[in-house]
Amino acid sequence: MKKKFFTLLMGAALTLGLAACGGGNNADNNNAGKTTANDPEAIVKQNCTSCHGDNLEGRNGPALAHIGAELSKDEILDAIENGRAGMPAGIIKGDDADKVAAWLSEKK
Repeated sequence: MKKKFFTLLMGAALTLGLAACGGGNNADNNNAGKTTANDPEAIVKQNCTSCHGDNLEGRNGPALAHIGAELSKDEILDAIENGRAGMPAGIIKGDDADKVAAWLSEKK
């Protein structure tokens, strides 16, 4: 009985942890990857700050404040589209992903 309860508890904790990273500041994760903002900074605030920090200083995801000094726009876009260790793929899609990659690539 204890083993089943522990397994259920751990599964719920893992699900909540993964859901938190995908949704940014959204109330529900059904909006992940969707935005009406044209401003890349607003797109990042909506989708990325829960893991990367309000000032891109990093939280449970890496700091992005100077990511442009480490990765090119194309490398950043690849990470956004395909994910990385601990980061799910496709949180931001299409033109929004391209805008965010260009904006982040200027952070040096």
